Amino acid sequence: MEENTIEIRKSSGERVPFSSLKLADSLHNSGADKNTVKNIIEKVKEELYPGISTREIYNRAYAMLKKKRPVYASKYKLKRAIYELGPTGFPFEKFISTLLQFSGYDTQIGEIVKGHCVSHEIDVLAKKNGRTFLIECKFHGEEGRKCNVKVPLYINSRFKDVKAGNSKNIPGLKKPDEGWVVTNTRFTKDAVDYGTCAGLYLLSWDYPRDDGLKNRIDRLALYPITVSTLLSKREKQFLLSRDIVLFRQLLKDTFYLDHLGVSDTRKARILKEVEQLCHV
Repeated sequence: MEENTIEIRKSSGERVPFSSLKLADSLHNSGADKNTVKNIIEKVKEELYPGISTREIYNRAYAMLKKKRPVYASKYKLKRAIYELGPTGFPFEKFISTLLQFSGYDTQIGEIVKGHCVSHEIDVLAKKNGRTFLIECKFHGEEGRKCNVKVPLYINSRFKDVKAGNSKNIPGLKKPDEGWVVTNTRFTKDAVDYGTCAGLYLLSWDYPRDDGLKNRIDRLALYPITVSTLLSKREKQFLLSRDIVLFRQLLKDTFYLDHLGVSDTRKARILKEVEQLCHV
């Protein structure tokens, strides 16, 4: 059976033809070499069947990458690692705040700002080069969900109310210059059209093109703690509860691994994984 006749099932339930090119692109983005990518694709194609889910394909490719070299698997699982920051969405806000700090922004999380009509709790307030940004984070814990037009509509109304207020309750805060909408998934076309028209800055997994969330994380090597292939889910949640949201933070705060009872041998492997992935 030819690959283009095999339909696979996306997380949204939509059925689409399997594309080895798309799989190859995601594998190349993990840093895997040509031979590794070729071997994985050949094995995946051997095990394809009509209706196989994209999650199952991902799991098989991930397992092979992890066996070949864990750092490849860490980068390959980036999108899923963002989902693992949930379920409340607050760790995602902390992640975005920390990401911006590494790009030269001063940030505050969860500040209450008085608008013209009502007060608003802002996910992230950011300042850079004399400008102030009101940033709202929309986290989705389920694959296949998109950020629809209702989100930028709502956030634009909040931005306008804050801008119309005096904001004197936050020392040093002037009226915001720009509103942002940040999501870990994708925007619908209507959401992009409205957000752009309204003057909002939109940031999603793949938007703006070549400067989306994935691009920024890869470019700056600012991977969330959840990308680790060596830490358990319990250990990751413990670290997130201690505000360790970036994998590279472990190099400075290694005592948390001691607190978790991680052995010296395993600790060395984890820190080596950080160094290889984050280029530090």
